Amino acid sequence: MLNVIWLGMMFLSVIVGIATGRLENVAHAVIDSAKLGFEIALGLTGVMCLWLGIMGIVSTSGLIYHISRFLKPVMRPLFPDVPVEHPAMGSMILNITANMLGLANAATPFGLQAMKELQTLNTKTHDASNAMCTFLAINTSSVQLIPTTAIAFLAANGCLHPNSVIITSFIATVCSTVTALVAVKYFAKLSVFSIKALPEEAIDG
Repeated sequence: MLNVIWLGMMFLSVIVGIATGRLENVAHAVIDSAKLGFEIALGLTGVMCLWLGIMGIVSTSGLIYHISRFLKPVMRPLFPDVPVEHPAMGSMILNITANMLGLANAATPFGLQAMKELQTLNTKTHDASNAMCTFLAINTSSVQLIPTTAIAFLAANGCLHPNSVIITSFIATVCSTVTALVAVKYFAKLSVFSIKALPEEAIDG
C-alpha cells in the first residue's frame, strides 16, 4: 500500500509540474531530496553503529533478561488468557524489553515468535485473539527508555543535545502505550468485535 501511495504522489507531482509549467523545479526538487536523504543516511550510519554496539553489549551481558523479570507481574493481568510459563509469555517479554532498550533488530524475531506461540493458544485460526491484539498494541506503541533512532537522527543533523529527547520520548511513549491498552481492552468488550462461535457443521467441514 505504501508503494502505491508513494507512486501516486510522484505521478501527481509530475502531472502538476507539467500543468503549471514547473517540471524543471520538480526535477531539481527530486535531485535535492535524494542528496539530502543520502547525507542524512550517511550521518546516521556512524551514530547508529555506536548505539547498536552499546545495545549489543547490553543484550550479550544479559541485562535484557534481568529487565524482563520486572515485567512479569505487569504481563499477567494484561494477558490473562496466556499461562505464565507458556513460551508466548517469554517471547513477548523479551520483545517488549528489547523495544524499550531500542533494540529494534533484536525485538523483531522475538515479536514474530511471540505471535507464533500466541497462535497455538488461539482457537480461531483466521481471527486474532484478544492476547494477540493486546500484544500488537503494546508492540506498536512501544515504551522507549532509549530512543536510539531519534537520538541518531538528531545527532546526524547537528543537534548539540540529541539525548535531550530521552525524557520527552519516554513520557510520550508511555502515554501512547496506555492509550493503546485502554483502546484494545475497551474494543475487546464490544460485541461487534467479539469472535462468534462457528456452527458445528462448519467446524466438522
